[in-house]
Amino acid sequence: MEVDVMPASIRELTTKRDIRRFVELPWSLYREDPCWVPPLKSEMWNIVTGKGNPLLQHGPHALFLAERGQQAVGRVMACIDQHLNAIRGRGWGYFSLFESCDLPAAFRLLETCEEWLRERGCRVCRGPVSPDNSDGYRGLLVDGFAIPPALLESYNPPHYADFIESCGYRGDGDDRLSYHHQIPQRIPEEILTAVQYACTRWGFRVDRADLKELDTELEALHSIMDAAMPEWPDMVPPSMEELRLMARQLLPIADADFIYVARTNDGEPIGFLLGLPDYNQVLKHLNGTLFPLGWAKLLWYRRKIDAVRVFVLFVVPSWQKRAVTHAMFLELARACHRRGIRLVTGSTIVASNAPMNAVAKGVGGQLHKRYRTYEKPL
Repeated sequence: MEVDVMPASIRELTTKRDIRRFVELPWSLYREDPCWVPPLKSEMWNIVTGKGNPLLQHGPHALFLAERGQQAVGRVMACIDQHLNAIRGRGWGYFSLFESCDLPAAFRLLETCEEWLRERGCRVCRGPVSPDNSDGYRGLLVDGFAIPPALLESYNPPHYADFIESCGYRGDGDDRLSYHHQIPQRIPEEILTAVQYACTRWGFRVDRADLKELDTELEALHSIMDAAMPEWPDMVPPSMEELRLMARQLLPIADADFIYVARTNDGEPIGFLLGLPDYNQVLKHLNGTLFPLGWAKLLWYRRKIDAVRVFVLFVVPSWQKRAVTHAMFLELARACHRRGIRLVTGSTIVASNAPMNAVAKGVGGQLHKRYRTYEKPL
């Protein structure tokens, strides 16, 4: 692929002024894209400066900007998760927050990122990863471009896959799949009966989360994730400190009607479902800022939210074939009926996880987006 353009120069960023250009670059690249949802600039600033950012607290990182003359044409973050490398016994580095207007700029950005990682002993470069451990920037969208992203769903133009693959990267072989669920006007009687039977047969219940007892609920989530999280290449179960940080970040938009904990009749936590109102329906109208009119728009448009994004869904292994997920989704569906919610977007599931993909389809999910993580030997 040949593009006749001026070569891009790459700079590592250190000043607040330069980091602001890094944050604001997507506004120029996506201004004609009707599906792009501008993030809050203040939130992106916190991410790239390390505030509320677990990945950047686990190792070194660098921000790079591609420029032609005075115009910014691309960006990338290079980072190393030393904590994860120590646990997994490997030398991986990552790229994140990748954006580029064309292939030559993409090549120079990734080349610079790879050299930075190589100098620090990394043997593989993977990405894009999420710097804040959410789905928001994890993986490259490779299918499902016609539908705007829900809250904490990654988004990019279709040609980014060509850019990254042309730079020598290949998919890691296990795409992440996203399903959405239309809420039926009436919950079928057979589902109600089956869930009630499972709860009685196996001795468990589903409780609405009590956000006034936040630490208790976080302890439940921590124990469930410790037991249930698969050995994913780029994640390990979060610490309680990281969960408390996540809770502080999400609490302003959290709604207990969409958060459920499954417990045995003896009170042992066995499953957790965390759904959030799809605030991307609000962010779409804010253009990245709450000032001067953003607060008024937020208050107006949040009343019109008609979708939920399931952000976390785990069931401990010994309970995974006992309809616990179905029971939590049933309570979520009931809440959606009460609140006028028409659509639920599920948390992403790796393609190789056949049981969870079967569950997603079993509760009415339809595949609507596919994300890919790339890697390259260094």
